[in-house]
Amino acid sequence: MAEYAVLAGRSVRLTRRNPDAVITSLVLPVLLMLVFVYFFGGAIETGTTKYVTYVAPGVLILCAGYGASMTATTVSVDMTNGIIGRFRAMDTSGTAVLTGHVAASVARNTAATAAVLGVAFAIGFRPQAQLTGWLAACGILLLYITTLSWLGAAAGLLAKTPEAAGGFTFVMLFLPYPSSAFVPVETMPDWLHGFADHQPVTPVIESLRGLLLDQPTGNSPWLALVWCLGLLAVTLPVCAALFRRCTA
Repeated sequence: MAEYAVLAGRSVRLTRRNPDAVITSLVLPVLLMLVFVYFFGGAIETGTTKYVTYVAPGVLILCAGYGASMTATTVSVDMTNGIIGRFRAMDTSGTAVLTGHVAASVARNTAATAAVLGVAFAIGFRPQAQLTGWLAACGILLLYITTLSWLGAAAGLLAKTPEAAGGFTFVMLFLPYPSSAFVPVETMPDWLHGFADHQPVTPVIESLRGLLLDQPTGNSPWLALVWCLGLLAVTLPVCAALFRRCTA
């Protein structure tokens, strides 16, 4: 466990030494929250009294995508700058190296989530959740962030360069849009409903929205758990195999 803690601390320190990326991951989701609420909110009908009430869970998910994309880049940097060879010479496990990056990603995302929630509260977001609802929402969000971070680690291992790993950002930022994050799925073209209803982001957002607003969630939390745990079950062994291949 000591090497896991040491490498997690290393990844966090690397994050602190890259203030531009940290500021972007914190400020950009906040700006998107303000853009959606004040630029588009008046023209979007969601059935709620305030658009910020509807859109806040979606921006939290978008925020997680930014953090995961940074994981892809930092893993790719490690794989291309020679540091992995030194780690291997010290008999450091690949799992510990990747877990360190994921831990740093979770820490970044926690800070970004707090910033987005703070701004949401300031502009009118008023969740109605009880303690159990908050705990369940935080648990699902943390699991989603962890899943995305491991997916980011896999992307970083696959990418040939850190610049190519940065392309993972596009995928993570695209998925919330064809979902219920910013507008109800029913308002989208019919041909898009199937994808929007059955992709992993939608049940996560619907779970957060229902839990935070103390509304019925249906089977969304279970679907969110199945998606996240299923992706983790696939991604973890893939990351291990990719790391072995890259360091063979």
